Amino acid sequence: MKTLKKGSQKLLNAWAFYDWANSVYTLTIASSIFPIFYSSLFLSEIKNVQAFGIEFKSTALITFVTAFTFLVVAFTSPILSGIADYVGNKKNFLKFFCYLGSAGCIGLYWFDISPEGIHLSLLFYFMGLIGYWGSLVFYNSYLPDIAFEEQQDAISAKGFSMGYIGSVLLLIVNLVMVMGQDEGAAKMQMMRYSFVTVGIWWALFSQYSFYYLPKGTSSGHKVTREVVFNGLKELRLVWKQLKQDLRLKRYLYAFFVFSMAVQTIMLVAVYFGEEEIAWGSDDAKTTGLIVSILVIQLVAVIGAILTSRASNRFGNIKTLIAVNCIWMCLCFYAYFMETPMQFYIAASIVGLVMGGIQALARSTYSKFLPETEDTTSFFSFYDVAEKIGIVIGMVIFAFIDQITGSMRNGILFLFVFFLAGIILLFRVPKKSI
Repeated sequence: MKTLKKGSQKLLNAWAFYDWANSVYTLTIASSIFPIFYSSLFLSEIKNVQAFGIEFKSTALITFVTAFTFLVVAFTSPILSGIADYVGNKKNFLKFFCYLGSAGCIGLYWFDISPEGIHLSLLFYFMGLIGYWGSLVFYNSYLPDIAFEEQQDAISAKGFSMGYIGSVLLLIVNLVMVMGQDEGAAKMQMMRYSFVTVGIWWALFSQYSFYYLPKGTSSGHKVTREVVFNGLKELRLVWKQLKQDLRLKRYLYAFFVFSMAVQTIMLVAVYFGEEEIAWGSDDAKTTGLIVSILVIQLVAVIGAILTSRASNRFGNIKTLIAVNCIWMCLCFYAYFMETPMQFYIAASIVGLVMGGIQALARSTYSKFLPETEDTTSFFSFYDVAEKIGIVIGMVIFAFIDQITGSMRNGILFLFVFFLAGIILLFRVPKKSI
């Protein structure tokens, strides 16, 4: 196959299409059907589960497991990216995590909270989560390789938009499967089948991206014991370079803080809606939560496009400050909301700012990078910062949930991170220093 030139439309579309393939995980597994399925496994009066010799509140357990997964990703991704740089084949690593995540999604079909099955079930959940986030370090690192600086905002937003559209299409299919059943047991079975469809979709549609994305600069090197920790050494080198670039360093500080809050909210939103909103009945709750997620995804397409246009007019940093202000207000609103209509309103606003802040944060970092061919290491540093931030945010949220017995208190506390992120964004210089 002929290698496509940097900036070519076919190459850009192939890169963005991986968002179409993998975003079904974030929508069905992380954001909608799996949280509903998980909550439905527990009796309405009993929300505790035994795991690892400890009794957990059900939402706290899944939050702690999620935080642990991100901790694993944070420590392994720089090692793997170092190997990828040395060997010169980042595509194989992207494939590995894609297939690992796909297998984890399919494995969720057998998810069980019994003492005999809970640990294997959590392993499948772990595989899906680490597969998704592990692949992103290599996927994101392709951005400056396949697109010129003036193309990066638009193609980053296009990737997120394609992901939202593709994931919504599959969720609609899953929704028809689930809501077409009259009995609770049948609904649960359809939810299990939906996890299988996610795994198949992810592995199948990623083939288009794998076909066109470049393999990487082949070095002919083989992996030895000495190169395993090259990624950690490269992170230290990246950090030294960051110290010489005040704009990039301060932006990363801000990103670390506000991303901590954004990702935590996105990962716990449906669990919050399931537990804290008065839906009236189980059927109304299931329908309402899925409809809310659909609203978020559809509005997010518009949000990603509007944010991209706003960044072109007002600049990336000013736009990020404005979006963080909206997130900060949402934390207060979420603390007081109780009715389905209030939840729908919050979902609409979340959708508007969710896609925008993710796409813009990624492309802003890419724009601020110094001239280098070692993009994987820089994006590995970006991903490590994001993952450690998520670990801190999720652990704090789970701890507050476990101790106080209410997820509302955890959501309210995230206000602090958005406020700090806004302050740090104001300190980012307009030009590299």
